[in-house]
Amino acid sequence: MKALRSLALFAAATVLMVGNASADGMRRGSIKDAPAEKPRCTFSANTALTTEYVFRGFSQSAEGAAVQGGFDATCGIFYAGVWASSLNWSDGAAAAPATANNNASVEMDWYLGIKPVTGPVTWDLGVIYYTYPNARRFAVGGNNEYVELKIGASAEVWKKGTLGGTVYYSPEYQYNTGNVWTLEGSFAQELPKLGIFTPTFSSLVGYQTSNDTARYGAFFGNLDSSYWYWNAGMSFAFLEKWSLDVRYWDTSMGSSVFCKGNIFQCDERVVGTLKFTF
Repeated sequence: MKALRSLALFAAATVLMVGNASADGMRRGSIKDAPAEKPRCTFSANTALTTEYVFRGFSQSAEGAAVQGGFDATCGIFYAGVWASSLNWSDGAAAAPATANNNASVEMDWYLGIKPVTGPVTWDLGVIYYTYPNARRFAVGGNNEYVELKIGASAEVWKKGTLGGTVYYSPEYQYNTGNVWTLEGSFAQELPKLGIFTPTFSSLVGYQTSNDTARYGAFFGNLDSSYWYWNAGMSFAFLEKWSLDVRYWDTSMGSSVFCKGNIFQCDERVVGTLKFTF
C-alpha cells in the first residue's frame, strides 16, 4: 500500500508539472525546437567587372571596361541602396567642346522604395537619384544629375518564367532635356542546371520619349523626341555568389552616324559582366 501511495503521489506531481509548463507557454525541450527569429533587416553588397557599361542602349564608358559595385539594405517591404560605376565621358577632342568639357569618371545612383506583394504580383515603387561626383557640365549647358520616379510589377507566369514591366518618369531629365517617360518590359526564364551553373535567359525592350524634341533630340534621340532600345542574353550563376552575364544590346538608332562617335555609342554591341555578391 505504501508503494502504491508513493506511485500515486509521483503521478500527481508529474501531471501538475506538465500543466504548469503548458500554462506558462514555455517548452521545456531542446533549444533547437524554438523557431529562429527572422532578422528585421538584411544587407548585401556586390562588385562587378564589365567589358562595357551600357545604360538604355548608350555606352557610358566609351566602349571600354568599367568597375561597378553597390550596397543594399532591405527591411520588410522597404529597401534602399547605392550603386556606382566608373565612366568615360570625355573624348578629349578640342573640336568638340560640348564633350571635351564633360569629364565625368564616376556615376553614383541613390535609390529607395517599397516592394509590396499582392497575389502573384510583386510591385516596385521607388525613386532614383543619378549623380556624377566632380563632373563638369556640358559646355552647351544642362545638368548631369537628375531624379526618376518608378513603378514596376513582375510575376511568375509559369514555372521559373517571369514577366515584368516598369515605368520611369523624370520631371527634368539629364542635360535639361524635358520631362521624360521611359517604359520597359522584361522576361526571364531560369533553365535547368548545367553542372555548377544555373543558366537564365533574359531580355528587355525599352522606349523613351521627351516633350522637348530640340534638346532631347540633340543628346539622345538623333533629332527625334524618342527612341527604342533592347537587349537579350544569358547569365550563369555559380558557386552561390558568382554570376557571369553575356548580353547583346542595340537601339533603333544603331545604324546612324549619331551612334558611332568617340563617346556615347549606341549601335549594336555585346557586353560581358562578371559579378560577385556578398
